[in-house]
Amino acid sequence: MTRRPSRWLNNLLWVVPLIFLGTLFFYPLVTILRLAFSETFARVEPIQASTILHPLWFTIWQAVLSAALTLLAGLPAAYVFAKFNFPGKQLLKVLTTLPFILPTVVAAAGINALLGPRGWLNMGLEQLLNVTSPPVQITNTLAAILIAHVFYNIPIVIRVVGSAWAQLDPKMEQAARVLGASRTQVTTRVTLPLLRPSIIAAALLVFLFDFTSFGVILILGGPQFQTLEVAIYTQALSFFNLPVAGLLSLVQIMCTLVVTWVYSRLARGMNIPLLPCLKGEGMRAPRLPVEKVIVALMIVFLILLQVFPLAALVSSSVTRFEANRGERGPIQTGFTLDYYRALFTNISNSIFYVSPARAALNSLIYAIVTVLISVTFGLMAAYALTRARHGRWLMDLAIMLPLGTSAVTLGLGFIVAFNGPPLDILTFPLLIPFAHSLVALPFVVRTVQPALASIPASYRQAASVLGATPWQVWTRVEAPIISRAALVGAIFSFTISLGEFGATSFLARSDMITLPIAIYRYLSQPGALNFGQAMAMSTVLLLVCGSAIFALEKIQGTSA
Repeated sequence: MTRRPSRWLNNLLWVVPLIFLGTLFFYPLVTILRLAFSETFARVEPIQASTILHPLWFTIWQAVLSAALTLLAGLPAAYVFAKFNFPGKQLLKVLTTLPFILPTVVAAAGINALLGPRGWLNMGLEQLLNVTSPPVQITNTLAAILIAHVFYNIPIVIRVVGSAWAQLDPKMEQAARVLGASRTQVTTRVTLPLLRPSIIAAALLVFLFDFTSFGVILILGGPQFQTLEVAIYTQALSFFNLPVAGLLSLVQIMCTLVVTWVYSRLARGMNIPLLPCLKGEGMRAPRLPVEKVIVALMIVFLILLQVFPLAALVSSSVTRFEANRGERGPIQTGFTLDYYRALFTNISNSIFYVSPARAALNSLIYAIVTVLISVTFGLMAAYALTRARHGRWLMDLAIMLPLGTSAVTLGLGFIVAFNGPPLDILTFPLLIPFAHSLVALPFVVRTVQPALASIPASYRQAASVLGATPWQVWTRVEAPIISRAALVGAIFSFTISLGEFGATSFLARSDMITLPIAIYRYLSQPGALNFGQAMAMSTVLLLVCGSAIFALEKIQGTSA
């Protein structure tokens, strides 16, 4: 009698998340594939190869170049964070992590606020050189894309490689030096071989993010640069050519699966153990002159690359340098809060107007619903994976697949699959938080499952012996232990939903837009007021995401 409820509960923990994934991920994915194959072969005029090959080629080589530049900039930064203590280290670590937490739209807006035509650099050079046109023309160039990708993804290298570097046993390097090895030999023959798995993992992760880049290309690249993501978006929403968009989605899915397979193959031959060390062991203040120079240069570099765009974004939201569109008379320059006040007014009196404040409320509602969905299904999936004896790899693969699928592909899949009752994108607004939850679910599972697996079985057995019911065992033993991990997963889900742009651009109705979509629309329109409102909305998102990453650091610091 005691086994049946447990077996029934275990089956429920498996079935419910798989139904969720099957309905909202695999069904739209299969629908896209069926559309791509059936419509492509039924076309009278064949699809030109350039329609597929041009965006594919640009997507690959810009991702390779962006990943290489990110590693080139990130590895020295990871070394400094892993080996040295210096004043303001924790604050700088939070500030360098913030760009990755931010929506890509806000990251692109930060680069635009610093280097764009109305950015601080150009305005300063105009005053200095006494010219009327921007001296630095970086928007709609490949350089802008690469800078934004490094700005956005360097936290991955710092976190992944830096954490592994900090865990290396310093006695291994010391032993190599005692045996006569030079610093270069220690680095090439001891340190780098041990760090190779983390370096490759970070490189492939950065490559995948650059490969599926959407907001950065759309805002900073201009129409002449098209990745597969942008091409899918253009074919679906601009040309209404769903068969070609489906074929592009198929190509992108195949590429991401190939990258994942390559990583798994490489990982098999890289089982080099990272010998753990005590927290803070081997970490010290820089003593040698060369060490002080390296640390100082890296701090300056990270401030210029990571902090200045964020500071430029915030300052642009409260500074006025030119007249608003249609405004006459003397220009009131300097500090202003007009851009924040304008978030609540319909200046153009448009009947299709949705205020940025309403967009922010929509984003907040979607984020809260996403947290409820992703944490609920994430907890069930984490329990199923922890208790499973067979088939664990299958469910783990099903959970992780949405993370490797582009958000634009997810949005297109929802449009193709759910075009009628009961799941209709026009009448069922929960499709947006469902799409967000697909991306957030792997983060919840990956944070909760290790905490769940660390609970000794003796805790549950002792509670049961003392007369606790299964519900009491969960509420008084398991829930307090996993609550911190669940909170971390919830914060991740909240920030992911708040900044999601790709899938939402397909699914959001004109009266239910989110804050990232509103930012993109205002950045796409001319005029100082539109630019200032985009900066104000980006600052709001920046503050919310900054609070989230600060909370994560506090939670992780408390649990350490």
